Amino acid sequence: MIELLIVLAIIGMLASLVGPRLINSLSKSQTKTTYSQIELLSTALDSFRLDNGRFPTQQEGLGALITSPAGLINWSGPYLRKKKLPKDAWGFDFNYNYPASKGGLDFDLYSLGADNIEGGEAENADVTNW
Repeated sequence: MIELLIVLAIIGMLASLVGPRLINSLSKSQTKTTYSQIELLSTALDSFRLDNGRFPTQQEGLGALITSPAGLINWSGPYLRKKKLPKDAWGFDFNYNYPASKGGLDFDLYSLGADNIEGGEAENADVTNW
């Protein structure tokens, strides 16, 4: 019985040392995944612009990458392979502003992080294209 308690104590100590590092790694990987998705969407937006001479309007939004907005004769999408808009690593929709108002070069494309509230630190920090 004492041996079992000692083993449980050792396992508990190991978990307390490894757990925070594992959670921190998970948070970093979610941020990196979201950056990759922003790059993917940015490439699709650039392809849209090359075909149509402009980026999707604010009203058309990112949906213009999947379905053709009315009146675009050169639209040759869908511009995303899976034919659906990805969500960020926390399951939220990406935010798109055109024209750029927050710091993006041509457009703003960003995720609000794990808390889905503007600003924040660590995993709650915004992930942006600027």
